[in-house]
Amino acid sequence: MSEKTYLDAALIGSMQAGDKLTYISHGPAETAQIAKAAAQFAKSGDVFCLDGDLGAGKTFFSQAFGAALGITEPIVSPTFTIVSEYEEGRLPMYHFDVYRIEEIEEMDEIGFDEYVYGTGVTLIEWALRIEEILPQHRYAIAITRSDPQNESERRIEICKY
Repeated sequence: MSEKTYLDAALIGSMQAGDKLTYISHGPAETAQIAKAAAQFAKSGDVFCLDGDLGAGKTFFSQAFGAALGITEPIVSPTFTIVSEYEEGRLPMYHFDVYRIEEIEEMDEIGFDEYVYGTGVTLIEWALRIEEILPQHRYAIAITRSDPQNESERRIEICKY
């Protein structure tokens, strides 16, 4: 599909395996709208894999996604704890940051499968670091800076596997 400079939330909700959407966000408010659209259609068992450079907006996307689920407590990147659980929204949300994972076996130790195949929705920052254990059915979200002259502009690619 072509790049979108506007958000059609229904497109995210109607994605099939193999589909790809690309959005250009001109600032945080637009990035939040994309995250909220994804959360609107999220269902139990969905996994959203977020990748991008440091400062690209992975945690910001997760915060907006969680807010759209109805989570009111602060959502921070679980860099040192690896996973945070949020139970108060319309779905439980499990938020991973696997940046510090050195051995894939560490994911077994924290119960990765119980989260991913559980009753909530899972967001994983730095997901490509654990690609070999990611579920086959997932959303991959790549967030990149798209314009070196505009610090707040992002290219957000959403692929459904």
